[in-house]
Amino acid sequence: MKRRSSSRLYQKNVWQRYAILGLFLGLLLLCHVGRAQDRLVVQVISQDPDAAKLWLRLQPKLSAQDSLGLRQDLRNWLSRLQEEGYLAAAIDSVHRRNDSLKVYVYSGRPYTWASLRNGNVGEGLLEKVGFREKLYSNTPFRPAEFAQLQQALLREAENSGYPYASVQIDSLRLYQDSLSGVLRVVRGALMLIDSVQIMGTSRMQLRTLYRYTQLAPGQPFSQQRIEAAMRALRQLPFVRITREPEVLFAKNQARVYFFLDEKKANQFDGIVGFLPDPESSSSRLLITGEVNLQVRNLRGSGKQIGLHWRKVERNSQLLDVEYRHPHFFNSPFEVAGLFHLYKQDTSFLNLRPRLEIAYPLSTTSRVTFFAEVLSSQLLSPEALRQRRSDSSAIDANFTSYGLSYAWGSLDDLFFPRRGAQVYFQGAVGNKRVQRNARVEASYYDTLQLKTSQLSLAARLERYWPISKNGVLLTRLRSEILVNQRLYLNELFRLGGLTSLRGFDDYFFYASSYAVSTLEYRQYTGQDSYVFLLYDQGYLRRDLKSEKNVQWASGVGGGISFSTGAGVFQLVYSVGRTSLETFSLQRGKIHFGITGRF
Repeated sequence: MKRRSSSRLYQKNVWQRYAILGLFLGLLLLCHVGRAQDRLVVQVISQDPDAAKLWLRLQPKLSAQDSLGLRQDLRNWLSRLQEEGYLAAAIDSVHRRNDSLKVYVYSGRPYTWASLRNGNVGEGLLEKVGFREKLYSNTPFRPAEFAQLQQALLREAENSGYPYASVQIDSLRLYQDSLSGVLRVVRGALMLIDSVQIMGTSRMQLRTLYRYTQLAPGQPFSQQRIEAAMRALRQLPFVRITREPEVLFAKNQARVYFFLDEKKANQFDGIVGFLPDPESSSSRLLITGEVNLQVRNLRGSGKQIGLHWRKVERNSQLLDVEYRHPHFFNSPFEVAGLFHLYKQDTSFLNLRPRLEIAYPLSTTSRVTFFAEVLSSQLLSPEALRQRRSDSSAIDANFTSYGLSYAWGSLDDLFFPRRGAQVYFQGAVGNKRVQRNARVEASYYDTLQLKTSQLSLAARLERYWPISKNGVLLTRLRSEILVNQRLYLNELFRLGGLTSLRGFDDYFFYASSYAVSTLEYRQYTGQDSYVFLLYDQGYLRRDLKSEKNVQWASGVGGGISFSTGAGVFQLVYSVGRTSLETFSLQRGKIHFGITGRF
């Protein structure tokens, strides 16, 4: 009995396996039949000899399972044929039987331009759009190319005060397969800007708005000017664009409405610390701290005031002060005064006053003429006594005159997600070594007291949106100082959160440098993101007693987000040089809150 039951069980399992195998083969056969039905045998029937060739060259992808899709594919093929100048092309009928398709096509001959002459269009306008009558003489007719000509003419007319212009072909004639006509532009009424209005909570004065946007009552309406004005407003830190502008046309006048809200752009933050003085035997305290003040829209006029003070060591401190006055005496010029002070312990003191006059080339670019004086003074008596053997620092004045160019297209000045910034600067002047009364006069006999000096600077920055909330920042900063003999107290100072992260502030001295930055930001909100960073620096020092090249790298990450008190930022980074590798023990942590009002 046991043998029979096992035998029956074995036969049952065999039949189940055969059934599953048969079902699998049946599914494969059905899939194969379905694919075979997808393949249509198409036969093109036409009295035109070129119809079959055109079908092969512009062969559409025909769907056999969907009749609506099949008709749409045929219509798309016909549209492509007409775009190549076969204006009379048509599909007379379509017959389908099982997997065979017969298409009855009429293609005709391609049309050509016999001539397209200028009617009333000005030569200046024709030159802007690139129109030449010889380009439309015995040439193939392409509807898409003519549509581009129409759009170009309408765009130029729209930017010249005629937003209701239209383009027409007058005296159109058709002879066999050739077209001829006369090109005319019906301009319509001339629209002049009546006024520009601010809708929203922005406190910007109207005259300030006119100057920033370069719009003024009485100008011909221009859509291009409106778009340029929007780009200029996006570069302002104290306004927020809430929606696209609107234009109201009435009685040959255009009234432009910008929707702007006030944006918290003024900045104030600071910290004061009291530490035990390590160089004092008594209980005296050492005061350290940092203060930042930035007012960017004083009383709605666009004037700016800035102050930055920092003291982190006993005898070292930094001070930057600036004032910017746009549209000085109702002119297009911006006048700015800047002052920089840097004191390095008891070694030297650098003072740099600067005067700038900027002129806007467009709403997003400007050129600046400036004059500045860099005065460096030695403070340490020990350094003065070592003047004869040590040439690392000296008293000197560098008076220079220069030119700079700036251009920007960021979509947001504080939290950009796309756009770029470009800055170039060049200055040339004379450096004069100052005699110090506490140094022997014979020391200066071997020095050239007056020399020419050149300084160059560049900054390139681009934000790349690579996902919905991901942004990649690429930046390159570079400066170079060229002189026959440079001294330590004249060199650029690098290191820290604003230049080369992963190192102490002002850790490096360099006569020329280039720092590239790669930073990925993942936004978690409108003004909050986490980021990873990589800085790579090339530092060169050319002194009489020291010439070297150094490579430095910094990697790290951080977070930035808005709070009720301001924008909080935390950055952790570590640095590496040719002498030291990455080490978490030397990591730098920077954090702070930037309050805006």
